[in-house]
Amino acid sequence: MEQDCQVGKPMPEAPSDPNLTSPDNHHDVTANGREEVGSAKENRGDSTHRDQSSAQEKPVMKTEVQTSSTKLCGYLNKLGGPLKAWKARWFVFEERKCQLYYYRTSQDANPLGSIDLANATFGYPAQAQEGTFQIQIPGRVVVLKALNSQAMLYWLQQLQMKRWQHNTSQVKIPAEPSTTFTQPCQLPSAPREERTEDFFPAVKTPKGLVGEAAACLPDPWQQNALQKLSLKHPITEIQNTVLNICGNKSAQELRRSVFNFDEIQQPQDSPCEDPVTQMLGETTALPVPLTPPAPTVLSAPSVFSVTNEPAQEAKTEGKNSPSSSMNKREKKMTSSLQLSGEKVSGKEGSPMDKLSRLQQEVFTLTEELKSQKELVRLLHKALEAAQQEKRTSKQFLAAAGEQERLELVRHKERCIADLVGRLEALLKDKKELEQSLAMQDCQVNELQQHVQLLMEKNNAKQEVILKLSEQVASCMADPQRTVSNTMSTETFCRLQEKIEHLEDDIEAHKIQNKFLNSEIYQLTKLWRNSSEEEKGLLLKCAYLEAKNCQIESKYLIVLRRLQESKGLDSSQQEMVKRLIEDALQGDKKDVFKLNPVSDYDDYGFKTIPDYEVEDVKLLAKIQALEIRSNNLRNNEMVDKPLRTRWANYLGSCPFGKLAPSPELKGLIRCGIPVEYREQVWRWIVRTRTQVYRKRNPNRYQELMKHCEMSEHPASRQIRLDLHRTLTGNKHFSSPNSDAVQKLQRILLAFSWQNPTIGYCQGLNRLAAIALLVLKDEEDAFWGLVAVVEIIMPQDYYSKTLTASQADQRVFRDFLAEKMPRLMAHFKEHSIDHSLITFSWFLVVFVESLASDILLRVWDAFLYEGTKVIFRYALALFKYNEEDILKIHDNLEIYQYLRFFTKTISDGRKLMNIAFNDMNPFPMKLLKNRREFHMERLTAELKELERIQEEFVKEQEVMERKDKDLDTFVSEDEEVIQTAVSLHHTP
Repeated sequence: MEQDCQVGKPMPEAPSDPNLTSPDNHHDVTANGREEVGSAKENRGDSTHRDQSSAQEKPVMKTEVQTSSTKLCGYLNKLGGPLKAWKARWFVFEERKCQLYYYRTSQDANPLGSIDLANATFGYPAQAQEGTFQIQIPGRVVVLKALNSQAMLYWLQQLQMKRWQHNTSQVKIPAEPSTTFTQPCQLPSAPREERTEDFFPAVKTPKGLVGEAAACLPDPWQQNALQKLSLKHPITEIQNTVLNICGNKSAQELRRSVFNFDEIQQPQDSPCEDPVTQMLGETTALPVPLTPPAPTVLSAPSVFSVTNEPAQEAKTEGKNSPSSSMNKREKKMTSSLQLSGEKVSGKEGSPMDKLSRLQQEVFTLTEELKSQKELVRLLHKALEAAQQEKRTSKQFLAAAGEQERLELVRHKERCIADLVGRLEALLKDKKELEQSLAMQDCQVNELQQHVQLLMEKNNAKQEVILKLSEQVASCMADPQRTVSNTMSTETFCRLQEKIEHLEDDIEAHKIQNKFLNSEIYQLTKLWRNSSEEEKGLLLKCAYLEAKNCQIESKYLIVLRRLQESKGLDSSQQEMVKRLIEDALQGDKKDVFKLNPVSDYDDYGFKTIPDYEVEDVKLLAKIQALEIRSNNLRNNEMVDKPLRTRWANYLGSCPFGKLAPSPELKGLIRCGIPVEYREQVWRWIVRTRTQVYRKRNPNRYQELMKHCEMSEHPASRQIRLDLHRTLTGNKHFSSPNSDAVQKLQRILLAFSWQNPTIGYCQGLNRLAAIALLVLKDEEDAFWGLVAVVEIIMPQDYYSKTLTASQADQRVFRDFLAEKMPRLMAHFKEHSIDHSLITFSWFLVVFVESLASDILLRVWDAFLYEGTKVIFRYALALFKYNEEDILKIHDNLEIYQYLRFFTKTISDGRKLMNIAFNDMNPFPMKLLKNRREFHMERLTAELKELERIQEEFVKEQEVMERKDKDLDTFVSEDEEVIQTAVSLHHTP
């Protein structure tokens, strides 16, 4: 038997050949030996070419060694099996899949398993055995051991480099879409070369332990075949054994019975059929190797003596050989063996070298023969069991009577009952093992506590070591005096040995630290690359989904226009109606979305409004799609950068205290993120009401006691308005909810806080918004005080609403200046916009805008004041100016103005119009116009009061005259009645 020298293991699968199989799926494959060897050479050539090209194209870390000609393969010990024992395995790295295959020996064709290195991490414990390292992959940890530390570090560094090359070659950057967003969609670029520090120096290649040379040598631990046997992969073991036997034995040896151990060394003259050959012919359970093992490198005489005889026997006894393909394989092996032998003999002319090499080969062949005998013994036992089963079946079939067959069946039943009993016993053992496992878990917990105590003791011992180190240092300074005075020479030598061991441990920890730094740095770079790739894919998905929403929205708008069109016949109208119904029912399908829109936002508002009118449901669907599209567009490009700016700004504030500044003003105009809105609103409210709070810190508690003692006249009106407050918000949907009760207490407290106003319709909505954001009842009360008494002008919520009416006249002036065409359109059709805008100003757009846009308006309103209301009111008309100008019917214009604010979904566009397109908008001009219109309105009210007083006086004079006339009429009636009575008297 010859020792095969298989340098590069044939990979079980190649992308270009569908007939090849993976190492996990063992199928039968028959192919010509010459074609397989050629394809294996081509694959090795292609992989070498790819490695060289990838090394030139892909950026490589500075700490990585350059790809050498040495193939990454060699023997390593692997910890595994039921007994958790070390077993020598031949490891080969495969470039395409970035996997590390392992075999029992270097001559095997089928691997026992593989390790995926694409997502693996590497490390080694400093206190473990020399050469031990770990490969951690998802789901398990593979523990390996090299012969020495140098080989271990070489394997770790090479595996790091292979993983880096594979992951960088797999990065695929998505194409940047032709975005129509307000800001360009920035996708991550391809990985670029970065200059890194030298964390871990290059390790030299250990000679004789890795690469092609290691394949011709036995494993360094000299394990026998039984120690290497894999109990988890018996089929693969049998396949590799049969393939090695078929590939190494001659045709004469194939005709011998491999189960006769006494006759293996002596050939027989009479040919007999080989049971292994018979097994190969009868069953397909054992696969043929993909490529024949490469022959060992021998000298020229030994080559001819080994190979010529099988070739002649193959010619003369072709019928007894396994197959014609096996003969071709034998010829190919013979020719390749002769060429390799001639090359080696030509290069190595020293007889001593030849002798030592042949002795090594003899030793290797002897060990291999032992392993083959052991495996053949196992096969013999399996064959005996199969023959016994076969004889039993023959007896059952050959039985003459039914009684004999029944006895055989009963015998089998007894066997089955015996097996069932064994199974029950095993189940009982399993339960006992589970109980023992639970007890061991308790013991493990105790051991962990014990380990903690040992660690504390270790820290104490380290302190003692430091003290002893100081003593040793003094000893080194003056050995004679210190030794004679403090300790004996034996103790001093023992301390010196301890110091040497500690120095070795320190050096080992330094090397481990360098490797771990290199591993962490490389994993960090890989994580960043994958994060950038994921971010780009998410951006692309968001863009595509937003574009899909836009297209669907346009489709629904076309359907709505077709529905309103009068030029369609009945069949077309019916088709349009069906399409609209399908579109309205589209959301009921369970479709995965990247960022699904919830029915309610963070504050309980409905994201999609409910319309009771059937014809308006299509508009609700269009609005929902526009909201979805805007959310997807703004999430990555606007909202995330805005959150980052807010986080940086709040982090830079000392102790989280805010201060008015232009930067804060710009951030608030863009909108406050949900996670920071409560904090910023509370600061604004407390800043505006700090004078009130300092004057009476417990003001709210006092007002609550006052409410309990006496009832305010406006309490009845407050209770009536509670159920009409924010009907679209889930927190106020139930009359018994906590939010409704808190709102009632806030409004009652404010009615006692400001008796001049008491309660005005609209205050319930202002207080509800403050309560939703600030959450605290007292803070919401002070928020209502800040809006009504500080931010808004005086008499804004009084009984006459004087300031509110003045603001409507000021707004009319600004509307005529900023949008003269729209104002002329209103005058032409006799439209009084104050019928619509009065409620905007009174409740600051509550229930007029979508919740996210409303809260952004309130962010700027609380910080800057009432000027924000004018800006956004003008922006709303500017946003839909062209649509309003297209309507020429008075009633339709009023209907559109009552509805159009709820259809606005692009808050960013509205903000840009309010704070950019409406400039200049000086506060001084606003104050002057307010004063002017307040004076005129006050004069008008006084004139109206004078007219009312004159009317009252005239009414009183008329009432007196009417009373005199009534008196005169009553006296005349009495005279007439007296005369009539006298006339009738006889």
